[in-house]
Amino acid sequence: MAHLERVDPQIAQAIKGEIDRQRYGLELIPSENFASPAVLEALGSVFTNKYSEGYPHRRYYGGNQFVDVAEDLAIERAKELFGAEHVNVQPYSGSPANLAVYFALLNFGDKIMGMNLAHGGHLTHGHPVNFSGKSYTIVQYGVTKETERIDYEEVRRIALQERPRLILSGATAYPREIDFEAFHQIAQEVEAISMADIAHIAGLVVGGVHPSPFPFTDVVTTTTHKTLRGPRGAMIMCKEKFAKDIDRAVFPGMQGGPHDHVNAAKAVAFQEALQPEFKEYAQQIVKNAKALADELLSRGFRLVSGGTDNHLILVDLSNKGITGKQAEEALDKAGITCNKNMIPFDPRTPFNPSGIRIGTPALTTRGMKEGEMKLVGKFIAEVIENFGQEEVYKKVKREVRELCESFPLYADL
Repeated sequence: MAHLERVDPQIAQAIKGEIDRQRYGLELIPSENFASPAVLEALGSVFTNKYSEGYPHRRYYGGNQFVDVAEDLAIERAKELFGAEHVNVQPYSGSPANLAVYFALLNFGDKIMGMNLAHGGHLTHGHPVNFSGKSYTIVQYGVTKETERIDYEEVRRIALQERPRLILSGATAYPREIDFEAFHQIAQEVEAISMADIAHIAGLVVGGVHPSPFPFTDVVTTTTHKTLRGPRGAMIMCKEKFAKDIDRAVFPGMQGGPHDHVNAAKAVAFQEALQPEFKEYAQQIVKNAKALADELLSRGFRLVSGGTDNHLILVDLSNKGITGKQAEEALDKAGITCNKNMIPFDPRTPFNPSGIRIGTPALTTRGMKEGEMKLVGKFIAEVIENFGQEEVYKKVKREVRELCESFPLYADL
């Protein structure tokens, strides 16, 4: 960072601090991961200097011959990864991608059926404070109180009663497999568009450890970071019959010029995900999540739905006498990063909920396996069961650093 250190030493110092935080802490937020040095190189490339409004070989600016190469590669690799008929890699992030789909295929006021945020859905799935909730008529489904899982017969009942124009599957805090084919069949029955948001589980889908929404689902959105381990960004995949409407909605409907440096980095991440070792990585994410869940269960923690099928665990702390906010802050002091999170039917508020959400993608990227997950579970239990004891936090933080030093991260940065 020689140039940055000279021009802006304060930002350089902040970046150095963040590198150390990532190197010597346990990253357990399930939506976070560590992009490879190759992805970071593409992300920091001179593609950031270019404007390229339009699509490959149909631009409104000159000088895009190399931008076209990068975007074409990203599209073709994404098609190969997911088996998608059409791919648009230009969305800046997951939320704009979802909104672009609505803008493309619906009229304002049309009815969308999506998962309740408090039960594991996303803001863009119809929450009242979000553009989606303000612009469309929203019907929501959730999990049952008894099982804390989706009841597909109940989803079907709601769909038959409400007749939505679009049915959205996918979640941000649901630790079980989602039956995308069941959602699509329900959508067909009520003549709705089927849409899946796989932002959290895209890497698990391409790794073969979670059922895929392809080839039946009409439209699929995903971010390109999280379990895909790429740059912050998103893409929309759809059946060919929706391609023109989707592309027009992204540009010029919702966005201007694409972020070409990000699209180049997406192409690199997709190339990495096409390698055989990525399947091993995805399998290990799930193995690690199950091992961590088992360790927490053995230490008396209550897990929403009783465990996990994927990369994340939702921990209900009600029986530990501590809130999610308190746990997040205490764990942070011990070098363990997670996020406070509501649990289904939570009596508490989103700012101070009953649970925390943890996941294994980032730790798996570092090379940690089931044995390390037992240690991580022990660290979490020590901190939460000794809430308010600063000396315990310091002790655990030393042990966390020792563990992290055994799995070096970004050694050459």
